[in-house]
Amino acid sequence: MDKLLTLLQENARLSCEQLAVMLGTTEDEVKNQISAYEKAGVIRGYQALINWEKADANRASALIELRVTPKRDRGFDEIADRIMQFEEVESVYLMSGGFDLAVRVNGKSMQEIALFVAKRLSTLDSVLSTATHFILTRYKDGGVVLNAEDERDERGSVLCD
Repeated sequence: MDKLLTLLQENARLSCEQLAVMLGTTEDEVKNQISAYEKAGVIRGYQALINWEKADANRASALIELRVTPKRDRGFDEIADRIMQFEEVESVYLMSGGFDLAVRVNGKSMQEIALFVAKRLSTLDSVLSTATHFILTRYKDGGVVLNAEDERDERGSVLCD
């Protein structure tokens, strides 16, 4: 039933009837499998993907890379758990490479995010350093192209007579 998970990830608004037809199974089997996935914690929730730029909302986002000191016996889990508690935090990932954690945060402005990093995030005991990257435009998010129907960029067009 990995195909079911893929279909739900692509469009969680599909009905059980539609999913059953797409999977060549019964509606009851789809309902039972979804219920089992929810109970097992495989499906953790359903949410809409919002293009905040079109919603005309005052909102800023950033990706913050963190170097941290892992805790004995808990590794990176303890600091990740603490970071997840902040309401500004949307996502936390353990990463390979030059930084240990990647954190995606949202705020009303870049200044609000900068203050969050300076006063709350970077002051945590295990945090050694941060690198903040503000998100200027989201072209694709969650597998969805966000600006597909927007006007074509004319900067590269040259008209010759």
